[in-house]
Amino acid sequence: MTKTVRLTGADGSVVEFVDEIKASGGMKDIYFSPNKDYVVGFFRGEANNAATRERVAMITGTYRERIFNQAGGDYWKKLFCWPTTTVEHEGRIGIVAPFYDADFFFEFGSRNNDMLGIKGRDKEGKWFASPSNRNKYLDPRELGDWRRQVQLCLMIARAVRRIHAAGLAHSDLSYKNVLIDPTTGRACLIDIDGLVVPGKFPPDVVGTPDFIAPECVITAHLPRADPNRKLPSIATDRHALAVLIYMYLLLRHPLRGDKVHDLDDPGRDEEMSMGEKALFVEHPDDASNRIKLVNVKASELPWKDTDKLPYTVTGPYLAELFKRAFIDGLHNPQARPTADEWENALVKTVDLLQPCQNPACEQKWFVFDNTTKPVCPFCATRFRGVLPVLNLYSSRQEGSFRPEQHRLMVYSGQSLFAWHIDRNIVPNERLDAANKKRVGYFLLHQEAWYLINEAMPDLLNAASKEAVPIGGKVKLEDGVQLLASRAPGGRLFVVQLVKG
Repeated sequence: MTKTVRLTGADGSVVEFVDEIKASGGMKDIYFSPNKDYVVGFFRGEANNAATRERVAMITGTYRERIFNQAGGDYWKKLFCWPTTTVEHEGRIGIVAPFYDADFFFEFGSRNNDMLGIKGRDKEGKWFASPSNRNKYLDPRELGDWRRQVQLCLMIARAVRRIHAAGLAHSDLSYKNVLIDPTTGRACLIDIDGLVVPGKFPPDVVGTPDFIAPECVITAHLPRADPNRKLPSIATDRHALAVLIYMYLLLRHPLRGDKVHDLDDPGRDEEMSMGEKALFVEHPDDASNRIKLVNVKASELPWKDTDKLPYTVTGPYLAELFKRAFIDGLHNPQARPTADEWENALVKTVDLLQPCQNPACEQKWFVFDNTTKPVCPFCATRFRGVLPVLNLYSSRQEGSFRPEQHRLMVYSGQSLFAWHIDRNIVPNERLDAANKKRVGYFLLHQEAWYLINEAMPDLLNAASKEAVPIGGKVKLEDGVQLLASRAPGGRLFVVQLVKG
């Protein structure tokens, strides 16, 4: 019978684990607690040194306190599987970390009665970043929809923003170290014990192929101590984050096209493709690394058809950041978008989403583009009807409003929140309970659109000066201007009716 080991953690807590290896990673062996509410990971071999001991002590101590013991700290418990303490046993250093939430384990597994045997296993992001995996193997009930994909990307960007703000780098940000749940839009960063503290704790790993920044690939042949060797950092995290978001939204890799650099040496070809000669598959001025449809399997369509699903289908905010990440910043780390910029762009992209009118559409949502005839890019269903678009303006001084390049697409049941009516309220971890409640919603009734006021005491028609009381409604007509809040930073909505 397998025995249970009982230890005392560095923080004085009692730590127990069943003496049976349940999983092994690159550097650690993982053991479960008796109740499976936490795990203990023991480092192997040379990793059991003074540097590792100091690193994990700082991560479970100082850095954990900085993130979790501040306002909004509870929020981060959902986004990180952060180690809580350290232990030592038989000469090995161990870390204690929470068990993953139930959302991050496959409920249904794979198709055909779970032929792959993944039911109950953790939802490593790699399963969901490949069109072949999704189309051929995964149970459709595990896949969610495109809106959930946008939301989980937002969660990842927010988590990365937080560790970067603390001066830390993840160092191995990839679909192996991010758990996702497309059915709820949740994400969780794992393997936190490898965090890099610039100038103090160097990285233990170079990264995961597909996510290693070009400058790291180019200098990988140099000794680690060489000053010209580029190691994982916040700048390389930014590259990996952009790749993750691109892959989760478009199910293809931004650099893996069909250009061959060395026909005789696959290793050299890989090194060139991901390093010195890395080129965006959708580069507007250089088509030499395009994905050739003749090499694409049916199960990979339409995702690998960049003409049918170009990166611009993600909307103006994300498209601009993809351009900066994979054109301007691919070989210039300083030009890469920050995690904060990705977070802001994803928040604004959520406001551009519109439900597809085709009930059979697998993705169910798309970014509404009214510069052309609106059409769902995933199933080619054209939008039919009349749709209000709210163009957001905000006040910098009383009576003066400026456009924000921010729009809110309307659909029946769409909610309006405090951060829509006041630019000073931001939907992040600091959002208080009062501002999480919706303040209004939209309704289509007898072919006319209305905004129902639930909690906006200042709402009025800016032209007629007619107030819209709480509990009342206002009809959305082309050109109508609605003042949502008189507070500094309050917003004005200018209604635009789009006909499909």
